[in-house]
Amino acid sequence: MAIKKFAVACYNDEEVLFPAVKKVRHSGFKLHDVYTPFPVHGLDHALGLKETDLHVAGFIYGITGTATAVGFMSWIFTSDWPINFGGKPHWSLPAFIPITFELTVLFAAVGMVLTFCYLNQIMPGVKKHVFHPRQSDDLFVVALEISDANEQEAINFLKTTGAVETSVQIAESEWWYGRFDKEEPYEKYTTVNG
Repeated sequence: MAIKKFAVACYNDEEVLFPAVKKVRHSGFKLHDVYTPFPVHGLDHALGLKETDLHVAGFIYGITGTATAVGFMSWIFTSDWPINFGGKPHWSLPAFIPITFELTVLFAAVGMVLTFCYLNQIMPGVKKHVFHPRQSDDLFVVALEISDANEQEAINFLKTTGAVETSVQIAESEWWYGRFDKEEPYEKYTTVNG
């Protein structure tokens, strides 16, 4: 587990959040993450994140479903159980279309959901540090990775960006398997108001 120190700032409005994120990116502080109670249009661009490749994964899963359907039906109707259905040929591609479509959609949907859950670490048993209890309710939370040397400088900087509340927290920087009903050893030292 990588225990790090974070400067945390809370904002009431997304109109204040956008300029604050831009100032943080250009200030030289390392931006850990931004937590919002709802999707904020344009925040990924303000954070400098690249476009997701989830649609490419969806295409690959869909092609896998198509190949599985056509391959399996071809094997069944030509080799394993060749039955003459009203004079149709054994390998009749137009008859395969409905099942091929359904398996394409099934593979793409299930594959993209599992990939999304893996990339965002939202699997059962996964625990992430919550920087503020209202980050999923009505506050926008920005977390910066800091050191002991620049702690006060980071807090003062975040206050100048319009933060309504700031704090310094010691927390795990990544996700881990755990339970929210059990306190981690470092959690009793997490929050120091600044």
